[in-house]
Amino acid sequence: MDMVIDQLIPVKINSQTGVSSPIPDVVLRMMARHFDLSETGAPVVLNTILPVNAQILGQPQAGCIVNLHSVNDIRYINKFFESANEHLPLGGYLVGCVETSENRKARIMDKFPRPLNGMIYSFDFLIKRVWPKLPYLRSAYFALTKGKNRVISEMETYGRLYSCGFRLLESVQYEGKLYFAVEKTGDPEYNTEATYGPFIKLRRVGKGGKIVKVYKLRTMYPYSEYVQQFIYERNGLAGIGKGAKFVDDPRITTLGRFCRKYWIDELPMLFNLLRGDIKIFGVRPLSKHYFSLYPPEFQEFRRNFKPGLIPPVYVEIPKSLEDTVDIEWRYLKAYQQQPLLTDLRYLTKALYNIFIKKVRSC
Repeated sequence: MDMVIDQLIPVKINSQTGVSSPIPDVVLRMMARHFDLSETGAPVVLNTILPVNAQILGQPQAGCIVNLHSVNDIRYINKFFESANEHLPLGGYLVGCVETSENRKARIMDKFPRPLNGMIYSFDFLIKRVWPKLPYLRSAYFALTKGKNRVISEMETYGRLYSCGFRLLESVQYEGKLYFAVEKTGDPEYNTEATYGPFIKLRRVGKGGKIVKVYKLRTMYPYSEYVQQFIYERNGLAGIGKGAKFVDDPRITTLGRFCRKYWIDELPMLFNLLRGDIKIFGVRPLSKHYFSLYPPEFQEFRRNFKPGLIPPVYVEIPKSLEDTVDIEWRYLKAYQQQPLLTDLRYLTKALYNIFIKKVRSC
């Protein structure tokens, strides 16, 4: 298999595989399961942290680009993915690797004895994960580190890829790294509003179908909104007592689960309440993807109403997405007839369930 090797950073040939390729066998097999290299042409194999360009590729486009340098060392990750997208045709493939935050924790915990490993991991967590997310201080972090050896989760990696016009085909673990194969499905979104800090702005469907930016505390990894469809297809929706939430949603952080349990994450939505984007009681403001899961007829009906801070699913606990639709439909029909009385009645029941029955966020 002839391959073009990026000479900017030397690539070592893996002599143990028995093949003349720097790509690990497990990754080659993953690639073979999803695309035919005889059709895409010889993959361009890089080992670089620089954006992809025609000079590096040696050609304007390539059917398949493989970068063996870990994403963790790329200063501007999205710019790299965007540049790869630019030099791939629609349906072209990108293969890369990342040491995920989970891989990183396992490496540190296995490398050092107890309790030293826990202390080192805690220090690493503060420096590599907390510091880069602090407002006004993150610029100092990147000035000192140049963005190298940064911590990035599996879900953030996928989210960045999806935001840059790719979809995940498969990922495999090999020697402490996650290798991924993705297909170009469109152009990058070039999101300039993505944030790393504790406060986030989420695009939600408001009254009249208008998109409003809802403020919340971060409970998910960055770029998680881009993998909603992926998680929905892979995990599906939760069952009894979980409403229309995803099963074992891997996008939620450990701290995020705590914040969601006690509604801490929703406190910034009080700003939306004061601004008039939402009201105290009403249907939950939904993302475009979640909204698309609702029946078209109900979508049209739901657009006529302003969403709320406290939703009717705290009055009647849904067992499925269909239950959620029925609950919201009943509430909105009643609200249409008697707005003030309906909201007072529902709000009283919701507060009773929350504070007396201890119903938690669905």
